[in-house]
Amino acid sequence: MPAPHPREAEVANAVFLALQRVIDPEIRRPITELDMIDGVSVDDAGMASVSLKLTIVGCPAADTIERDVRAAVTTTPGVTGVDLDISVMTKQERDALTAKLRGGRPKTLQFGPDSLTRIYAITSGKGGVGKSTVTANLAVVMAQSGLRVGIVDADVFGFSIPGLLGIADAKPTQVGEMILPPVVFGVKVISIGMFVEERTAVSWRGPMLHRTIQQFLTDVYFGDLDVLLIDLPPGTGDIAISLGQLLPQAEVIVVTTPQAAAAEVAERSGLVARQTGQAVIGVIENMAGLVQADGSTLELFGSGGGADAASRLSTPEQPVPLLASIPLSVRLREGGDAGLPVVGSDPDDPAALAIAQVATFLSQRPRGLAGRKLGLDVN
Repeated sequence: MPAPHPREAEVANAVFLALQRVIDPEIRRPITELDMIDGVSVDDAGMASVSLKLTIVGCPAADTIERDVRAAVTTTPGVTGVDLDISVMTKQERDALTAKLRGGRPKTLQFGPDSLTRIYAITSGKGGVGKSTVTANLAVVMAQSGLRVGIVDADVFGFSIPGLLGIADAKPTQVGEMILPPVVFGVKVISIGMFVEERTAVSWRGPMLHRTIQQFLTDVYFGDLDVLLIDLPPGTGDIAISLGQLLPQAEVIVVTTPQAAAAEVAERSGLVARQTGQAVIGVIENMAGLVQADGSTLELFGSGGGADAASRLSTPEQPVPLLASIPLSVRLREGGDAGLPVVGSDPDDPAALAIAQVATFLSQRPRGLAGRKLGLDVN
């Protein structure tokens, strides 16, 4: 077979460079880096032939990838058309991809003690205080600021993160033994709600709960994250203890309402986190008041509970601040019901502004690197 003409080789190289800008929407890496392009050639008439290998049969991102590949190729100077051959990776190719994504390391917890990902566990003493709503909105506003963000919905019995983010019907993609989480609003999300049938109640004992959280942190590929938010179940049960064992470096944020009874129970969830070695870094008071038409505030759930919980959780060595008082907001509730977080749909809403304030605080906190391996080669 004759060697390609220099001009044809030049255009083929330009096509490959253009394909480097096509990002797999689930893995968030260039498809060329993922070995999804099996070959590129261009004939003397400018027709580009591209061989694309999807990760699995029925890949949910297939249409998006095909569209982006065609757009990248057809807009390359010198290309008159595209002949796209689409196939699927073999098991051996998928195994090689999985190994590449893991950096050649064996399957283990992604967020070990040396990870530079900031991990924030959002907890509460009781249900119904808006913990999951706060988690979902924090994640979205952080992603809007350019951070790489993930959520683990660890509230196995009362999972609500998929609904709050509008992905109640979303399913993860499995590539070999690796699970790719759905991405919404720029946030990678995993929840047990993505694995059970609709309107199914989860009723598991401790060992099964521990195994589930461990699998989320081991088999789910989040890639390089700046921030991982974990939506914990309310209370001080098995999952909170398991998370303390798996991620002792996680930093805990306690969510409460202003009501004294709720704040007292919320304090206990912070104390359990501290017993497992995690640091409590702040309290968020939700449903702090409803602004009336005349400008006054109706305090439906009382006042001061968040500040009281923060004060009681504070120690001389580690003060715990009240990070924000989020007012009652119809828009916040409507956004949760519609799967459209208020920080995106109505960023000027008072509740959205308060949540954005917390996100800014968390994003700008200094990072302690003492005792961490930085992966530097000094040879």
